Amino acid sequence: MWDNPRALNAVANLLFAAGLGALLMVAVVAVAHLPAFALRTVELTAPLERVTAEQVRAVVAREVRGTFFTVDLERVRSGFEKLPWVRKANLTRRWPATLVVELEEHVALARWGEDALINRYGERFKAAFDGRLPVLAGPDGSEHEMIERYLRFRDLLARVGLGLGELRLSDRGAWELKLDQGTVVKLGREHVEQRLARFLAAYGESVGRLGVSVEYVDLRYSHGFAVRVSRTVRETLAPKGT
Repeated sequence: MWDNPRALNAVANLLFAAGLGALLMVAVVAVAHLPAFALRTVELTAPLERVTAEQVRAVVAREVRGTFFTVDLERVRSGFEKLPWVRKANLTRRWPATLVVELEEHVALARWGEDALINRYGERFKAAFDGRLPVLAGPDGSEHEMIERYLRFRDLLARVGLGLGELRLSDRGAWELKLDQGTVVKLGREHVEQRLARFLAAYGESVGRLGVSVEYVDLRYSHGFAVRVSRTVRETLAPKGT
């Protein structure tokens, strides 16, 4: 090869091109890190209800490193999604010096047990919230089914003017709900929606007409249901001794 001018020229051209490419890469990297390309603005795409401005500033100060070209978007996204009320974060660059942040906040549909919240997607999360919410409780992995049942039961109850305060699913698959006024309704494990619909169809002419405090209603019967009134009512209605 050393006595072949054409081969030597080809090798020389290849080495020159490789060297030039390396120099260009170094130049591009150097330019990308220039202060002239520093990020100067962080823009939120929509107002936030739960996430505070202080939390946003803290994430930006902690996670945003580098310039317009070198900022690690995945790192910043992860930082935002660690905030209690953030469900998803999406980040994009906008020339010449803006980082655009789109945050989707959780919307709490109910409480999950004693120490968590749950959204309409069946996703549990922990965040401070002092408002009134229904309570859902069930085995791990039942979140999506609980949300679906809750929404259906809530709508059925609303048709007769009742509110759903709690919905529980036992480890054995038995459903139980608690109305806003405190009445516990036992649905059992089978045909739960049919049982509830049957009860509500008769509610106006049965429990709804009692005008007394009802402790619980047991719907686990084939052709009816049992009602237990409060102890005070039972004592009032009991025959008086002579």
